[in-house]
Amino acid sequence: MALTIVILRLLVCILAFPMFLLNFLGLWNWICKKWFPHFMQRFTVIYNEQMASKKRELFSNLQDFVGPSGKLSLLEVGCGTGANFKSYPPGCRVTCVDPNPNFEKFLIKSVAENKHLQLERFVVAAGENMLQVADGSVDVVVCTLVLCSVESQERLLQEVRRVLRPGGAFYFLEHVAAESSTWIYFWQQILHPSWYLLFDGCHLTRESWKALERAGFSKLKLQHFWAPLSWELVRPHICGYAIK
Repeated sequence: MALTIVILRLLVCILAFPMFLLNFLGLWNWICKKWFPHFMQRFTVIYNEQMASKKRELFSNLQDFVGPSGKLSLLEVGCGTGANFKSYPPGCRVTCVDPNPNFEKFLIKSVAENKHLQLERFVVAAGENMLQVADGSVDVVVCTLVLCSVESQERLLQEVRRVLRPGGAFYFLEHVAAESSTWIYFWQQILHPSWYLLFDGCHLTRESWKALERAGFSKLKLQHFWAPLSWELVRPHICGYAIK
């Protein structure tokens, strides 16, 4: 089976050779950073439609974590186009962090469409290095479809715990590796190298629940589920929240 995976992976990489060549020449990252926000703008519309009920369920208790100010202070890591904004409660004060500055114009559009929110600022930074966000300064951190692409899940989760106030919550919704005995996991392994380049560092085979279990939160509520998505490769999901 391992040899079969290697051979099929090589065939896929040959088909994707122009992309790998551009990456070797140092051009692909620039191209990807430009086109990826446009792709995500379209993808998140479909994703939100197919995941609407799960998102309503996940974010239904956000108000339980409102701090002493009386308004929910929320930090979204890897905010992208602002696809989660409609799920946040009225009056919520949102700080957005994303390493790709090309998302900003899409974010501004989402803010204009979601006037029940107050966007405090957009910070261009990786989730593993959010120095612009003070210790213990937010009630809630949200991270959706992000743990698959960060360089270090451990460092990101350390940063999440740093910026959360005591008793604050970290909400997550992520696609993950399928069970190792399934055909989906077989194809995830084959397509992973090409997928990683094409979708801006996204890992198909990450077992993100393990990083969450090791992160040191006082409470972790985590659910594995099969997302009602069209793309079979990303149907294995986890969601839930953790409390500092």
